Amino acid sequence: MDLELSGKTALITGGSKGIGRAIAAALLAEGVWVTLTARDAAQLEATRAALGSDRVRVLPADLSSDAGRLQLLDVIETPDILVNNAGAIRPGRLAEMTMEDIRGDWDLKVFGYIHLCQQVLPKMAARGSGTVLNIIGMGGRANRAPYISGAAANAALIAFTQALGAEAQAYGLRVLGINPAPTLTDRMTDFMKNRAREELGDAARWPEMVDPARFPFGRPANPEEVAALAVMLASPIVTYVNGTVIDLDGGGQWREA
Repeated sequence: MDLELSGKTALITGGSKGIGRAIAAALLAEGVWVTLTARDAAQLEATRAALGSDRVRVLPADLSSDAGRLQLLDVIETPDILVNNAGAIRPGRLAEMTMEDIRGDWDLKVFGYIHLCQQVLPKMAARGSGTVLNIIGMGGRANRAPYISGAAANAALIAFTQALGAEAQAYGLRVLGINPAPTLTDRMTDFMKNRAREELGDAARWPEMVDPARFPFGRPANPEEVAALAVMLASPIVTYVNGTVIDLDGGGQWREA
């Protein structure tokens, strides 16, 4: 199937690893020119080399501040596709977290997504085309006290995405989101390796830390599954999909506790 993406441009935040990197690889396979941004310049270069394409550009940036986001946008052309993916909200109950923790996480993920949309969408509207895809998270649907900051942040971004998509269609634009369930990224495997080292004395035994009973289909999602959905949603052949946030959780939210 031709997804009609060849020759288009994409900016992916948090693009040096995990879901961002998987989305980059999937877009490259469709002929897209990709710009990746993240804080770690060395990791970005390693990712660029691993992707092995001359259609990849990397730009280190700190997207936790207004100034950092504006500086990034000053040096790139307005992309056809913006993938907001940077930021991870730390776990914790309200009493366990400081306001500095919460503000720091929200500055990157919540306000980062909102600010980039605010800056990019008017330029897309002037051109008459463009798609924004927000990678959010199932914490915004399954609100749990041990992940209270993430639940509130993701719920806010779900509402933001839906409201903005409803408005954006009047200008020929689309705004969509994906809520991945726990996904087997570097972050998750590093966590499992630490647990295996502490509990089993061997980090290489980390797969034993993944309890199949916890997950639909007996496993976490993988980044390539998120990327495949992202590329389909970014395609103009599904233009009527807009203002929605798709839960990619294997149906886990509906399973019996």
